[in-house]
Amino acid sequence: MTDTRLKPEFLVRDEAALRALFPKVHDLALRKCLDRLDPHARDFIARAPFLCIGTQTPDGMADVSPRGDPPGFVTVLDDKTLLIPDRPGNNRLDSLSNLIANPVVGLLFLIPGFDETLRVNGRAALTRDPNLLRMMAVNDRAPRLAIAVTVDEVFLHCAKALRRSRLWDPAHHQDRAQMPTLTRIILDQTAAPPQDPAEMARLDAGLEQAYRDSMY
Repeated sequence: MTDTRLKPEFLVRDEAALRALFPKVHDLALRKCLDRLDPHARDFIARAPFLCIGTQTPDGMADVSPRGDPPGFVTVLDDKTLLIPDRPGNNRLDSLSNLIANPVVGLLFLIPGFDETLRVNGRAALTRDPNLLRMMAVNDRAPRLAIAVTVDEVFLHCAKALRRSRLWDPAHHQDRAQMPTLTRIILDQTAAPPQDPAEMARLDAGLEQAYRDSMY
Protein backbone atom coordinates (compact mmCIF):
# COMPACT_ATOMS: atom_id res chain seq x y z
CA MET A 1 0.00 0.00 0.00
CA THR A 2 1.37 3.41 -0.95
CA ASP A 3 2.36 5.68 1.93
CA THR A 4 0.71 9.02 1.12
CA ARG A 5 2.08 10.98 4.08
CA LEU A 6 4.22 14.04 3.34
CA LYS A 7 7.78 13.11 4.29
CA PRO A 8 9.93 16.02 5.55
CA GLU A 9 13.03 14.81 3.69
CA PHE A 10 11.29 15.33 0.33
CA LEU A 11 9.92 18.81 0.99
CA VAL A 12 11.44 21.65 -1.06
CA ARG A 13 12.07 24.41 1.47
CA ASP A 14 14.08 27.11 -0.33
CA GLU A 15 14.39 28.66 -3.78
CA ALA A 16 17.86 27.27 -4.41
CA ALA A 17 16.56 23.72 -3.93
CA LEU A 18 13.57 24.50 -6.13
CA ARG A 19 15.60 25.87 -9.03
CA ALA A 20 18.00 22.94 -8.87
CA LEU A 21 15.10 20.73 -10.01
CA PHE A 22 14.52 22.63 -13.27
CA PRO A 23 16.49 23.84 -16.29
CA LYS A 24 17.53 27.48 -16.36
CA VAL A 25 14.72 29.83 -17.40
CA HIS A 26 14.88 30.94 -21.04
CA ASP A 27 15.91 34.55 -21.52
CA LEU A 28 12.80 35.24 -23.60
CA ALA A 29 10.56 34.14 -20.71
CA LEU A 30 12.18 36.85 -18.60
CA ARG A 31 12.18 39.58 -21.23
CA LYS A 32 8.51 39.07 -22.19
CA CYS A 33 7.42 40.56 -18.86
CA LEU A 34 6.42 44.21 -19.40
CA ASP A 35 5.63 46.96 -16.91
CA ARG A 36 2.74 48.40 -18.93
CA LEU A 37 -0.13 47.36 -21.20
CA ASP A 38 1.16 47.23 -24.76
CA PRO A 39 -1.18 46.95 -27.79
CA HIS A 40 -1.20 43.13 -27.61
CA ALA A 41 -2.18 43.15 -23.92
CA ARG A 42 -4.89 45.73 -24.60
CA ASP A 43 -6.26 43.63 -27.45
CA PHE A 44 -6.31 40.51 -25.26
CA ILE A 45 -8.16 42.33 -22.46
CA ALA A 46 -10.67 43.75 -24.94
CA ARG A 47 -11.53 40.22 -26.07
CA ALA A 48 -11.64 38.59 -22.63
CA PRO A 49 -15.06 37.87 -21.04
CA PHE A 50 -13.56 36.24 -17.95
CA LEU A 51 -10.77 36.71 -15.43
CA CYS A 52 -9.65 35.35 -12.08
CA ILE A 53 -8.52 37.80 -9.42
CA GLY A 54 -6.05 36.72 -6.75
CA THR A 55 -5.89 38.58 -3.44
CA GLN A 56 -4.66 37.99 0.10
CA THR A 57 -6.53 38.14 3.39
CA PRO A 58 -5.12 40.40 6.14
CA ASP A 59 -3.50 37.35 7.76
CA GLY A 60 -1.87 36.20 4.52
CA MET A 61 -4.34 33.56 3.33
CA ALA A 62 -4.64 33.34 -0.47
CA ASP A 63 -7.97 33.86 -2.24
CA VAL A 64 -9.01 33.63 -5.90
CA SER A 65 -12.34 34.83 -7.26
CA PRO A 66 -13.89 34.75 -10.77
CA ARG A 67 -15.15 37.80 -12.64
CA GLY A 68 -17.10 37.63 -15.89
CA ASP A 69 -19.09 39.82 -18.28
CA PRO A 70 -19.33 40.40 -22.03
CA PRO A 71 -15.96 40.77 -23.81
CA GLY A 72 -14.37 44.11 -23.08
CA PHE A 73 -15.90 44.47 -19.62
CA VAL A 74 -12.49 45.45 -18.22
CA THR A 75 -11.72 49.03 -19.19
CA VAL A 76 -8.15 50.06 -19.98
CA LEU A 77 -7.80 53.67 -18.84
CA ASP A 78 -4.17 54.02 -19.92
CA ASP A 79 -1.10 51.84 -20.37
CA LYS A 80 -0.67 51.52 -16.59
CA THR A 81 -4.27 51.38 -15.36
CA LEU A 82 -7.26 49.12 -15.87
CA LEU A 83 -10.71 49.11 -14.31
CA ILE A 84 -12.80 46.06 -13.30
CA PRO A 85 -16.51 46.57 -12.52
CA ASP A 86 -17.84 44.89 -9.39
CA ARG A 87 -21.15 43.27 -10.34
CA PRO A 88 -23.78 41.98 -7.85
CA GLY A 89 -22.71 38.83 -6.02
CA ASN A 90 -23.24 37.11 -2.69
CA ASN A 91 -22.03 40.15 -0.70
CA ARG A 92 -19.27 38.25 1.09
CA LEU A 93 -16.94 40.91 -0.40
CA ASP A 94 -13.90 38.68 0.06
CA SER A 95 -11.78 40.17 -2.71
CA LEU A 96 -12.79 43.75 -1.97
CA SER A 97 -12.08 43.44 1.75
CA ASN A 98 -8.75 41.82 1.00
CA LEU A 99 -7.73 44.65 -1.32
CA ILE A 100 -8.43 47.24 1.35
CA ALA A 101 -6.09 45.38 3.70
CA ASN A 102 -3.50 44.50 1.04
CA PRO A 103 -3.67 46.14 -2.42
CA VAL A 104 -1.39 43.60 -4.13
CA VAL A 105 -3.41 41.79 -6.81
CA GLY A 106 -2.93 39.19 -9.54
CA LEU A 107 -5.20 38.83 -12.59
CA LEU A 108 -5.53 35.97 -15.07
CA PHE A 109 -7.49 36.77 -18.26
CA LEU A 110 -9.04 34.00 -20.38
CA ILE A 111 -10.63 34.09 -23.84
CA PRO A 112 -12.77 31.10 -24.90
CA GLY A 113 -10.96 29.29 -27.71
CA PHE A 114 -7.56 30.84 -26.88
CA ASP A 115 -5.08 28.50 -25.22
CA GLU A 116 -2.84 31.38 -24.13
CA THR A 117 -3.74 33.46 -21.06
CA LEU A 118 -2.74 36.97 -19.98
CA ARG A 119 -1.33 37.60 -16.52
CA VAL A 120 -1.36 41.03 -14.91
CA ASN A 121 0.10 41.80 -11.49
CA GLY A 122 -0.19 45.11 -9.74
CA ARG A 123 -1.76 47.16 -6.96
CA ALA A 124 -5.46 47.79 -6.61
CA ALA A 125 -7.70 50.54 -5.24
CA LEU A 126 -11.49 50.65 -4.95
CA THR A 127 -13.25 53.61 -6.58
CA ARG A 128 -16.80 55.00 -6.45
CA ASP A 129 -16.12 57.70 -9.08
CA PRO A 130 -19.50 58.08 -10.82
CA ASN A 131 -17.89 59.10 -14.11
CA LEU A 132 -15.88 55.90 -14.22
CA LEU A 133 -18.77 53.71 -13.05
CA ARG A 134 -21.09 55.06 -15.75
CA MET A 135 -18.60 53.85 -18.38
CA MET A 136 -19.27 50.28 -17.22
CA ALA A 137 -23.06 50.36 -16.92
CA VAL A 138 -25.06 47.41 -18.29
CA ASN A 139 -28.81 47.71 -18.85
CA ASP A 140 -28.49 51.25 -17.45
CA ARG A 141 -27.16 49.83 -14.17
CA ALA A 142 -23.75 51.06 -13.12
CA PRO A 143 -21.71 49.02 -10.63
CA ARG A 144 -21.52 50.28 -7.07
CA LEU A 145 -17.76 50.42 -7.29
CA ALA A 146 -14.86 49.29 -9.43
CA ILE A 147 -11.41 47.85 -8.87
CA ALA A 148 -8.72 50.08 -10.34
CA VAL A 149 -5.48 48.19 -10.94
CA THR A 150 -2.15 49.94 -11.42
CA VAL A 151 -0.07 47.57 -13.52
CA ASP A 152 3.34 46.46 -12.29
CA GLU A 153 3.91 43.58 -14.69
CA VAL A 154 2.05 41.96 -17.57
CA PHE A 155 2.86 39.00 -19.78
CA LEU A 156 1.25 36.33 -21.92
CA HIS A 157 1.32 32.80 -20.51
CA CYS A 158 1.94 29.86 -22.83
CA ALA A 159 -0.75 27.37 -23.92
CA LYS A 160 0.43 24.20 -22.16
CA ALA A 161 -1.98 24.26 -19.20
CA LEU A 162 -5.09 24.79 -21.32
CA ARG A 163 -3.97 22.26 -23.92
CA ARG A 164 -3.30 19.65 -21.24
CA SER A 165 -6.73 20.27 -19.73
CA ARG A 166 -8.47 20.49 -23.15
CA LEU A 167 -10.53 23.20 -21.55
CA TRP A 168 -12.21 24.46 -24.71
CA ASP A 169 -12.65 21.08 -26.42
CA PRO A 170 -16.39 20.22 -26.43
CA ALA A 171 -15.53 16.52 -26.65
CA HIS A 172 -14.07 16.79 -23.15
CA HIS A 173 -16.81 18.88 -21.57
CA GLN A 174 -18.45 17.10 -18.64
CA ASP A 175 -22.15 16.68 -18.03
CA ARG A 176 -23.23 19.03 -15.24
CA ALA A 177 -26.03 16.61 -14.34
CA GLN A 178 -23.42 14.13 -13.08
CA MET A 179 -23.05 16.25 -9.93
CA PRO A 180 -25.73 17.54 -7.56
CA THR A 181 -27.07 21.05 -8.10
CA LEU A 182 -25.42 23.94 -6.26
CA THR A 183 -28.45 24.20 -3.98
CA ARG A 184 -28.18 20.52 -3.04
CA ILE A 185 -24.45 20.80 -2.37
CA ILE A 186 -24.85 23.84 -0.11
CA LEU A 187 -27.68 22.20 1.82
CA ASP A 188 -25.49 19.14 2.38
CA GLN A 189 -22.51 21.24 3.41
CA THR A 190 -24.57 23.25 5.91
CA ALA A 191 -26.25 20.17 7.40
CA ALA A 192 -29.70 21.39 6.40
CA PRO A 193 -32.62 18.96 6.80
CA PRO A 194 -33.31 16.68 3.81
CA GLN A 195 -35.68 18.09 1.20
CA ASP A 196 -38.17 16.12 -0.85
CA PRO A 197 -37.73 16.17 -4.66
CA ALA A 198 -40.52 18.71 -5.20
CA GLU A 199 -38.98 21.12 -2.69
CA MET A 200 -35.51 20.66 -4.20
CA ALA A 201 -36.91 21.45 -7.65
CA ARG A 202 -38.48 24.61 -6.23
CA LEU A 203 -35.22 25.67 -4.57
CA ASP A 204 -33.21 25.01 -7.74
CA ALA A 205 -35.71 27.00 -9.81
CA GLY A 206 -35.50 29.82 -7.28
CA LEU A 207 -31.73 29.96 -7.64
CA GLU A 208 -31.99 30.16 -11.43
CA GLN A 209 -34.54 32.96 -11.11
CA ALA A 210 -32.26 34.80 -8.70
CA TYR A 211 -29.46 34.55 -11.25
CA ARG A 212 -31.68 36.16 -13.88
CA ASP A 213 -33.00 38.88 -11.57
CA SER A 214 -29.71 39.93 -10.00
CA MET A 215 -27.17 39.57 -12.83
CA TYR A 216 -26.68 43.34 -12.90
